[in-house]
Amino acid sequence: MSTPGQMQKTPDKNWPRRKFIATSFTALSMSSLALLPGWSFARNYITTSDSYTVQQIIDLILKEVPGAPIAQTVDTIKSGSADQKVTSIVTTMFATIDVIKQAAASGANFIIAHEPTFYNHQDDTSWLKQDEVYQYKMDLLNKHQIVVWRFHDAWHMHKPDGILTGVLQAFGWEGYVQKEEPNLLVIPSITLKDLAVYTKRKLGIPQVRVIGNAGQNCTRVALLPGAAGGRRQIEFIQKTKPDVLICGEVSEWETAEYVRDANLMGQQRSLIVLGHAVSEEAGMQYLVQWLQPKLPGLSIQHIPSKNPFSWL
Repeated sequence: MSTPGQMQKTPDKNWPRRKFIATSFTALSMSSLALLPGWSFARNYITTSDSYTVQQIIDLILKEVPGAPIAQTVDTIKSGSADQKVTSIVTTMFATIDVIKQAAASGANFIIAHEPTFYNHQDDTSWLKQDEVYQYKMDLLNKHQIVVWRFHDAWHMHKPDGILTGVLQAFGWEGYVQKEEPNLLVIPSITLKDLAVYTKRKLGIPQVRVIGNAGQNCTRVALLPGAAGGRRQIEFIQKTKPDVLICGEVSEWETAEYVRDANLMGQQRSLIVLGHAVSEEAGMQYLVQWLQPKLPGLSIQHIPSKNPFSWL
């Protein structure tokens, strides 16, 4: 009897047929899986095995933005390394401590935030090194190895503006945009009071601040989410003559006083102040919809940072 080491292989005349059957069965099984409800998860799981780095995702995003990358920009990494492999992504307005904790709990290690992480436009932390709030937040990011990248300038530079697109979708106003001025809308007539209620309902917020006559009919709407600044807001009112300006925030001694005086002299000008974070949140939620097809298989979710204020 031959030992295993001496045993000679006898050519299997049926091998080509068996190989064909096995290959066909595998292909048929995969095709069948594609029809199952769980297949999308399985497909995504397989794709995710070859993950992206933070920098690869940033490059992919900026490739879609005319004029990007920008030399002087606030769109920089605020924590972590550009070489880190991404497990999943969270989009948000502000990378608050609560958002960071939720991201970590979900297994995400890359937060794309629209606004500053460290309490000033440039995210300059030289003056915060001994601050316990800054240190707690940075320690939290380091503990969970979370990269934060700000996506502000380039998202507004995108054609169309990514934030404005998301806000228009949230309000259902895409069809009312004036071609010559994307921040000006002509909507069906509605009273200022009802418009304020409508904005709250559509954005899921409990309150807004209003200047103007609650019974005034509004048709021409200037929509400037976020913090455009007093001069830009006032100049936009001068240029477009809206019935109402809807914005994220104002300097109370600038735009608010201008609108108040306009009303006192007899003009029909109104103002709805939504709050900065909630006024642009829909634009960062839209980023999930925009980005997901470009990163198939990678989990992307939006975690709202919400309004920091409450009213007593």
